[in-house]
Amino acid sequence: MSPSRDDSGAATAELAMALPLLLAVTVGLVWLLSVASAQIRVVDAARESARAAARGETSAEAVARGLEVAPPGSRLTVSTTGDRVTAEAQGSVSGLGGLFGFLPGVTLHARAVAAAEPAS
Repeated sequence: MSPSRDDSGAATAELAMALPLLLAVTVGLVWLLSVASAQIRVVDAARESARAAARGETSAEAVARGLEVAPPGSRLTVSTTGDRVTAEAQGSVSGLGGLFGFLPGVTLHARAVAAAEPAS
C-alpha cells in the first residue's frame, strides 16, 4: 500500500506563482499600447505639419499645428525643397517606473512629404 498524497493547496500555490507573471505581461502589453498610441500621434503631427506648410502656412505655423497633436515634448521640423514640403517629427515615450523601471524609453520618428499647392 502506497502512502496517500495530499494535493490540497496545490492549485493555490500554482496560482500564486503565475499571478506575478500575468501581471508583468499585462503591464508590458499596456506599455506597448502606449508606445503604439504615441507613434500614431507622431505620424499625425508630421502629416499635419506637412499639409499645413503645403497649403502655404509659414513653417512656424505648420510646426505649431503639428505640436497640437504630437505627444508632449515632441520636436518638429518643416523644410521645403522645390515643390515638396517635408515634415519630420520626433517624440519619446519614457519607460515605466517602479518595479518595471528596466523597460527602456523609446524615441519615435515620423516623416511626411506633401506637394506644395500653387499660390492663388
